[in-house]
Amino acid sequence: MRVAIAGAGAVGRSIAAELLSSGHEVLLIDRDSRAIDVHALTEAEWLLADACEVSSLENARLEEFDAVVAATSDDKVNLVVSLLAKREFGVRRVVARVNDPNNEWLFTSAWGVDVAVSPPRLLAALVDSDEEPELGHSGEVVSLASLGGADLLESVLTEESPFTGRSAAELSAALPEGVVLVALVRAGQARAPLPETVLAAGDVVVLLSSARSDDALLAVLSGSDRAAD
Repeated sequence: MRVAIAGAGAVGRSIAAELLSSGHEVLLIDRDSRAIDVHALTEAEWLLADACEVSSLENARLEEFDAVVAATSDDKVNLVVSLLAKREFGVRRVVARVNDPNNEWLFTSAWGVDVAVSPPRLLAALVDSDEEPELGHSGEVVSLASLGGADLLESVLTEESPFTGRSAAELSAALPEGVVLVALVRAGQARAPLPETVLAAGDVVVLLSSARSDDALLAVLSGSDRAAD
């Protein structure tokens, strides 16, 4: 699959890295020369251009792409990119990042958006309860939402979890291909999973998965993959 990403900041580069690791072809577009870092992702294509201009998208041959991700930090830009991709270039799949939840109502098919992803809204939904998470079986995974070709999942760490007391970096390294640790919820507070963060019983780990099966993920979180070795 060929995917064009508008916005080569931290979010855009992270998306590109995941897509490249899954075997997709990726083009990163940004008008800021400081965001163009060919050495950061050598397998990706890079284009210094304004993704809101039709001429730039024509030069990129956007009509040849299977999907477009509008991933800039500006909702206005993401809407314009989405509309151009869908209406002018007939891109089959358009995914747009929503930075401000108040703008979420705009990100519809009327603007060419097939899938709108609002990180603030998703994280807020995880903590929109006064109750502490109830600990289930070690490795149990609950589906939160479907985001186009990926699923947002959560799992509560228990005392028996093989990753309780270990770092977020260790968990990330053990996750199967196509699964990414995107957030951590502790005591009702959502936070970024820094590599050095030590995981504790009761933590809710939030994962984004494009894997075809959850069996490998369940095995990692429950520790049964080690038992089989």
